[in-house]
Amino acid sequence: MQSQRLYFFYMGITQLLELMALVLIVGLIGLTVVKERYRPLFAVVIILTNSVLSSFPAISALIAGPQSGVINLPHLIGDIQLRIDGLSAWFILIINFTSITGVLYGSGYLKAYSHLKTNRDLHWVFYVLFHLSMVWVCIFDNGIGFLISWELMSLSSLMLVIFEYQNKHTLKAGINYMVQMHLSVILLTLGFILLYINTGSFSLESLAQVALTNKTVWIFIFLFAGFAFKAGFIPFHTWLPHAHPAAPSHVSGVMSGVIVKLGIYGIFRVIMYLRNDWLLFGEIIMIISVMTAIYGIVNAAVKYDFKQMLAYCTIENIGIIGIGIGIGLMGMGNNDKTMVILGFSGALLHTLNHSLFKSLLFFSAGNVYQQTHTRNIEHLGGLVKKMPVTAVLFLIGSLAIGGLPPFNGFVSEFIIYTGLFKGLLGFQGITQSILLVLTILGLVIVGGMSLITFSKAFGIIFLGNPRKELHHEPKEASFSMLLPQYIIISVLMAVALVPQFFFSITNKIVSASFAIELPGSSMSLPPLAETIANIGRVTLIFIALMITVFSVRRFIVRKRNTTVYETWGCGYVAPVKKAQYTGQSFTRSLSLLFSFIRGNKKFEKIPKERIYPSQLSYSTEYIDILEKYFVKPLAKRLTFTLNYFQFIQNGHIQIYVLYGLFFIILVFLGTAFNIIF
Repeated sequence: MQSQRLYFFYMGITQLLELMALVLIVGLIGLTVVKERYRPLFAVVIILTNSVLSSFPAISALIAGPQSGVINLPHLIGDIQLRIDGLSAWFILIINFTSITGVLYGSGYLKAYSHLKTNRDLHWVFYVLFHLSMVWVCIFDNGIGFLISWELMSLSSLMLVIFEYQNKHTLKAGINYMVQMHLSVILLTLGFILLYINTGSFSLESLAQVALTNKTVWIFIFLFAGFAFKAGFIPFHTWLPHAHPAAPSHVSGVMSGVIVKLGIYGIFRVIMYLRNDWLLFGEIIMIISVMTAIYGIVNAAVKYDFKQMLAYCTIENIGIIGIGIGIGLMGMGNNDKTMVILGFSGALLHTLNHSLFKSLLFFSAGNVYQQTHTRNIEHLGGLVKKMPVTAVLFLIGSLAIGGLPPFNGFVSEFIIYTGLFKGLLGFQGITQSILLVLTILGLVIVGGMSLITFSKAFGIIFLGNPRKELHHEPKEASFSMLLPQYIIISVLMAVALVPQFFFSITNKIVSASFAIELPGSSMSLPPLAETIANIGRVTLIFIALMITVFSVRRFIVRKRNTTVYETWGCGYVAPVKKAQYTGQSFTRSLSLLFSFIRGNKKFEKIPKERIYPSQLSYSTEYIDILEKYFVKPLAKRLTFTLNYFQFIQNGHIQIYVLYGLFFIILVFLGTAFNIIF
């Protein structure tokens, strides 16, 4: 019996991959034949099955070391190398957990879309495919297999984004997403082609053979840029604020929690094989990351659409993860092992933490949207009385993403801060010191603005009184939608209570990936982890104290009568809804401070002598300046140029036949003159 239980641990990756592909095929066929009401449950079973199958080798890689395998396709592209090491295992486990909570939430969320039968049926097919394609991205070590999985992931996620394709705005967001993801694929393809030209191999490991020169540096530039598109670093971020609001909330949660992290995974893969110029790449990544974090949170703070706000917060957190990567690279450049561990471990741990609290926030936002049918926070208010559980869940996610104790976001940000201060105290160069000081200041600003952003969001959505009459009375979300959020909170609090356990795993991954020997024995944590362990103990004491206080209070007042009164209105007994704070008024000072990047505002300022103006005009438009002044002009210029080649697609079959003949002749001549081998 014991041997049967361990069987999957000892199966090779090749066999497990084939088994996952078989489960996928059975699942896709099953989703087309089972009764409609059973399809969500069937999708849950398929996701759970493939998650278990892929988690076994991932856990084994974390415990026993890398797992390898080969898929032999002699008549297509030859051997495809498979590999699961600590890094890919970490991301596979995050993918599986987030995909499971996403499919559980989606099975309840999509019940409201019973009128879109075809949409729902297609949705589950592509969700199953989306999950496995992300896992495959982390398994394939061959560039061709990697790109095929990457493209499959992009296309399946596109179909999830355009779930409500009947809506033209959703379709427009989907097209924008598709174009930018294929730009990512083009850049990655160019990087792999250059890698093959210089090394004769498509394997990612062959990057270790590439010495940085003026010629080969383009390999890293193309790969970095391709992965940056997926991750959402500026200026490659513009797909996120459009795709997340357009997609169903559980898809937004999975995309923000996982799909952008695969861009981070790709960047980690590339820097693993850097052999010099660590300091240069570290400084570049850190500068871009600080700018990304600040730019993301500034835009998030002024948005009215709460899903768009969460999308910009994803950009902010990608910047924080990037700062951790920059710290690690600068530590490698200065031969500071402790800084390397703090930087890379902080980035990996924040990757996990962000996947938890961001999916929690998107799911909570989905609860609100399904009950109110609006994403504009200015139309909401007072929902804490109608949806108290959702309010608590959103509050926990808000505190966690703000980096406040006793939640998990504090742990990873503390590690990253520690890495910054370690570098500041250990470096001798004035340039690096200035960069680290500015990074610390930037991270402090980001943390403060994050608290402002989510104070605004929670206060306007859940507190006060309703600002607009809704079509129907909101009520609490169903248990099927709340259950995955409870599961997320349990893991979120596990990271907060025992951070040393997760930190030790990331330390092991960093040590194996970057050939760094950890201080202390292999069975003990590094000395710097003691502080992190103390954070968990203090968190546990704090939570126990709070539970004790509230329990004692409840015991004392349990038999007392409770009387509820209206909030004192300073003697004014005729309150109006418009007299409440709005999201705009909450962030007015902040938006004025960052007016150079946050958008346009048109209004007539009231002069001091006009105490009672008869009429005023006021309009506010918050724009993404990088999208307006960089991306859109570039897209228009590209479209204008490509219009000159419209004659190629003219609709004449005879011309298309000539194109084929021309291509055949070109290949023949190239082969005859040894131009093409």
